[in-house]
Amino acid sequence: MSTAALLSFTLVALLTVITPGLETLLVLRTAVLVGRRAAMAVVVGSTLGCLVWATAGLVGLTALLQASELAYNIVRWLGAAYLIYLGAKALWTSRHPAPVDEPAPVPSARAAIRVGLFTNLLNPKPGIFYISLLPQFLPVGQPAWGAVLVAIHLGIGLLWFPILITAAGRARAFLVRQRTLLDRLSASTLIAFGLKTAVDAR
Repeated sequence: MSTAALLSFTLVALLTVITPGLETLLVLRTAVLVGRRAAMAVVVGSTLGCLVWATAGLVGLTALLQASELAYNIVRWLGAAYLIYLGAKALWTSRHPAPVDEPAPVPSARAAIRVGLFTNLLNPKPGIFYISLLPQFLPVGQPAWGAVLVAIHLGIGLLWFPILITAAGRARAFLVRQRTLLDRLSASTLIAFGLKTAVDAR
């Protein structure tokens, strides 16, 4: 694989990671309202979700999502329902906010990982990303490079999100005073993402 192709993919992967989206929202929301440890657990979960999609993409399973409208829609609707559930649950919880000087309840690492994992697993777009992008950079007859490109993409995320979490942590002391507003705003955004996912076509 040429150095130019490797650098080009790295740049594309970097742009996809740092562009704000659902994953960024979940990580920032958790970092500000709960804490660094829970936010990192969400990152671990979302990375595992991407790894599953990447593996499926490398073996050709995600081609089903491109070939089958029904398969794509099932995953999309499940993802939309999960996002709406997360947002609605957060809105319901925000009806009885904790005092400002009282720390927010910290979910277990397993629960935070599960949120990140399911959010990515129930979103067909990572699968489409891998199956549509990787072949453009893979050398002909050298499929092993696919694992390298996946590692680069996931590695960038594992470097970027801790930086984002650290920045959010420094602003947490100020933002936590607006905990209820932030909680409701981010919860509403999750629901909006869910509704958008439900109605989005390919």
